[in-house]
Amino acid sequence: MSANNSYQYPLDLTWTGEEMAAVISFFNQVEDFYESKVSREAFLAAYRQFKQVVPSKMAEKQRDREFEKASGYSSYRAIQEVTKSERQFVKHQA
Repeated sequence: MSANNSYQYPLDLTWTGEEMAAVISFFNQVEDFYESKVSREAFLAAYRQFKQVVPSKMAEKQRDREFEKASGYSSYRAIQEVTKSERQFVKHQA
């Protein structure tokens, strides 16, 4: 988890604690992708859990925009890079 994140995650207060944990876990993976590196398998597993909570593409894009505005990190770009990679560990290529 990012040590200096002073921003809010784009959560829906109607979600259960478990659903919020899944969404936060995914955004933590996105942060790790940009700040260090992620396990491709763990990142994609977290994304699958996120999609269970946020199945609609429109809602996913909205969460991505809110997260990027707050953090500067695009979950969309992270998903694209991790999905394309065949490496076990992936990090953002600036």
